Amino acid sequence: MNQFQCVATFAERDAVRYTPAGIPILSAKLLHSSQQLEAGIQRLVEFEISAIAAGKMCERLDREELGAVFHFTGFLARRNRNSRSLVFHITEFENIQY
Repeated sequence: MNQFQCVATFAERDAVRYTPAGIPILSAKLLHSSQQLEAGIQRLVEFEISAIAAGKMCERLDREELGAVFHFTGFLARRNRNSRSLVFHITEFENIQY
């Protein structure tokens, strides 16, 4: 199973682009920061992750405000066929109200 979830800040977005099949794609950067318990010790976990949203998710995410915090769900895949780096493919998200 390949499922990834995180709460993150919607930090950056590129302009919407389209695949040759006409599917809209939005590339974004997400920022995460949390405290995690590891081996009985609290650990600060912070990371930036590249993400993309396609189709309806692209249209929804493109309307959201930068700096907002969301719970994102999706999967990880290679950036492209020959790449070792990963990209988070967003399949669902919801706004987190603090």
